[in-house]
Amino acid sequence: QVQLVESGGGLVQPGGSLRLSCAAAGSIFSINSMGWYRQAPGKQREFVATITGGGSTNYAEFVKGRFTISRDSAKNTTYLQMNSLKPEDTAVYYCNTNVKLRRFGVSFNYWGQGTQVTVSS
Repeated sequence: QVQLVESGGGLVQPGGSLRLSCAAAGSIFSINSMGWYRQAPGKQREFVATITGGGSTNYAEFVKGRFTISRDSAKNTTYLQMNSLKPEDTAVYYCNTNVKLRRFGVSFNYWGQGTQVTVSS
């Protein structure tokens, strides 16, 4: 099994910044990707950003230029630096990872418990 532990959420004023962290723990052979999704009240969960094991990144249009995803491979940890935050960024942010538990095994998808980000004055 793989556990994802998120941290870094909180309350911030519009225009402010927050940095989310997500650490993957467990018997992981390799990480295919780690990423972030978010879900606002009354809305469906949506993609925010992802980073592959090779370091390639992808972002949702609404966060390009404001959010940056990065990773520390040695720690199986991904970070989401969020700048110029807007009230519409308010949501529960969920970490996601796609991993292999064995060299020739199938890949599995795991989710974190979520961390609340609130942007309000």
